[in-house]
Amino acid sequence: MNHASDHQLNILKKSKYVIDTFLDALWMERGLSENTLSAYRSDLIHFLTWLEPKNIRLVKVQMKNILAYLSSMENVSARTVARRLSSLRRLYEYLLKEDQINQNPLTNVDAPRLGRILPKSLTEVEVEALLNAPNIKQATGVRDKTMLELLYATGLRVTELVGLTIHQVNLRQGVVRVIGKGNKERLVPMGEEANYWLEHYLSSTRSEILNDSTTDSMFPSNRGKAMTRQNFWYMVKRYAKIAEIQKILSPHILRHAFATHLINHGADLRVVQMLLGHSDISTTQIYTHIARERLKDLHVEHHPRG
Repeated sequence: MNHASDHQLNILKKSKYVIDTFLDALWMERGLSENTLSAYRSDLIHFLTWLEPKNIRLVKVQMKNILAYLSSMENVSARTVARRLSSLRRLYEYLLKEDQINQNPLTNVDAPRLGRILPKSLTEVEVEALLNAPNIKQATGVRDKTMLELLYATGLRVTELVGLTIHQVNLRQGVVRVIGKGNKERLVPMGEEANYWLEHYLSSTRSEILNDSTTDSMFPSNRGKAMTRQNFWYMVKRYAKIAEIQKILSPHILRHAFATHLINHGADLRVVQMLLGHSDISTTQIYTHIARERLKDLHVEHHPRG
């Protein structure tokens, strides 16, 4: 074996030792899970493999090497690049703190901009199927149907829906008074369909579900107490299966559908912001991206030159 390959092996050995020491320190300080530590190791070994033919030790890395490494990942997703960069950042912060390096080579390196993850939504046909899934011949079916109708009509958060009391609803005016995040109150119109089902539910089946129990919760469980967020989520998944919806659902799926469908039908963004109870309009703007994606899909599907 020649001296060059000996030297290379020596660099690799020292660099792997640096990574092991860093991961041990990370485990001791933060008690991270085996999976998280494994992800860090994988990212750092990836960088080490890239460094190896260049005969550069981890502790001798400069900013130009980091930038060259980032350039080498041109076909890798921004999310993966950002994660690898984050692992390197943690490593070099540790090495600086331990006085193993004099300067962090990542100080002036920016992470790639990540596109916002668009919330999953349902088409109007899928929403219709979901709303029609409960068996309205049963008292609990009427309750579930009312909950789904109200959620889609108002865009309430699931916690706001399950925490709703009978005093927060005004059937005559057709509005719900919601106490949202930060204890902020907002009035949300229900629309005719949700108003009809709520009136029907209150006049016929709520007392049957309560069975002599008393609670001011609008939607009690079969035990006569307020329904939990988890119970409602299981309910949605069950009805999605009945409606044969193949998408992976989120607890806020009907809230997302509410906002997306409003914007698809031309609603003003400020109005949607107010209805959703967003304090910042930038949070609401994500739904315009969903609407645009939907328009692109429709164009590809139906335009002769799509």
